[in-house]
Amino acid sequence: MPHPLLPDLERLAQAAVANAGFALKGVHLFTHRIPMTVQVLVQRADGSDISLDECASLSAPLGEAIEAAELLGDAYVLEVSSPGVSDDLHDDRDFRSFRGFPVAVHCRDSKGLAVRREGLLLERDATDVHLNIRGRTQRIPRDSVISVCLVTPTQAS
Repeated sequence: MPHPLLPDLERLAQAAVANAGFALKGVHLFTHRIPMTVQVLVQRADGSDISLDECASLSAPLGEAIEAAELLGDAYVLEVSSPGVSDDLHDDRDFRSFRGFPVAVHCRDSKGLAVRREGLLLERDATDVHLNIRGRTQRIPRDSVISVCLVTPTQAS
């Protein structure tokens, strides 16, 4: 269940990032950390990664916007970064770029239960995500897929 402050944080981040000419890729709130962490993932408008200096330049205006909105009463750490390759695969470009890479697919089985399948990504077509799991192709219907993310080779089955 998403944190109730997440939509407000996303709205603030979207405005600050857009003002700087970048694209917001995600906002995460990690309340289990001490202090809690607000992570803002940003890319250039063309989809390329931003530099460390660009992340630093966004940190001050974004922090000021969060403080002015008085959303967070407790101490927090603000992290502004590029989404990098550890994120979920979302668009066709991601699925083409990472063909042959080990992935974890979180999906629902026929009973509606969440399951995790790991293997090498073969492709994603209009109806299925195709994985190579121990030498066999497994098709997972796209409408049952919750997320697909890269994993390190030592984590893959």
